[in-house]
Amino acid sequence: MTRVYRSLHRILRAVLWLAVLGLVAVTLLWVARHRPGDLPRTALDLGQPVGMFTGRKLAGLTTDRDSCLALLDRAGIAYETLAPKGEGQCRAPDQVRLDAGPPLGVALDPGDVAPSCPVAAALAMWNWNVVQPAALEHLGSRVASIEHLGSYACRRIYGRSEAAWSEHASADAIDVAVFVLVDGRRVSVVGDWAGEGDEAAFLHAVRDGACDLFATVLSPDYNAAHRDHLHLDQAERGAIGWRGCR
Repeated sequence: MTRVYRSLHRILRAVLWLAVLGLVAVTLLWVARHRPGDLPRTALDLGQPVGMFTGRKLAGLTTDRDSCLALLDRAGIAYETLAPKGEGQCRAPDQVRLDAGPPLGVALDPGDVAPSCPVAAALAMWNWNVVQPAALEHLGSRVASIEHLGSYACRRIYGRSEAAWSEHASADAIDVAVFVLVDGRRVSVVGDWAGEGDEAAFLHAVRDGACDLFATVLSPDYNAAHRDHLHLDQAERGAIGWRGCR
């Protein structure tokens, strides 16, 4: 009888393991179909929900211009590509100028700004998944335009002569300063970050949400140099290494 019990025990254990493996497989298939951003190997799709690996995949586009442009095309986003600019550390090979019309649905002001394609792709996902929902929740209105302080600038960090090169030097960054709502209200980082009001709650929400999409997000919580804007960049290290959110 002991031998029979042992055999039954082995069979039951095997069945249990098969059930567990089956459940894991079904779960992974569901995640791959409905939340591909939560898996590291699934293809990036700008129209899918933001997942645990979405930001890393976006940062990985810094070395893959063609794939990035294909993602914008697949999402139906209208854009204009610019000729490569600059040399050496200040070379910007993949700048794009976004069209404010649908499906993007928000204008960048000034409108001639041309961030790198990975920054543009992240801006689109940020607008759809973070900015507009947060504006409706906290302010009761959609965002019509986002005022910025620029993207491309051939300089080192903080303009210092000995510092590391800024992500702005390759157009892999943009500094966001003001959100203009459809009803005309203006919510600025410099004027509305502090406090307990709805505007402050909105700004903190869009900062936090940006951290899932950009390699580096710096706000007034970081230092005085960022008191008037949110710095958003797609540093190449964000694909595999350290990501910053402050």
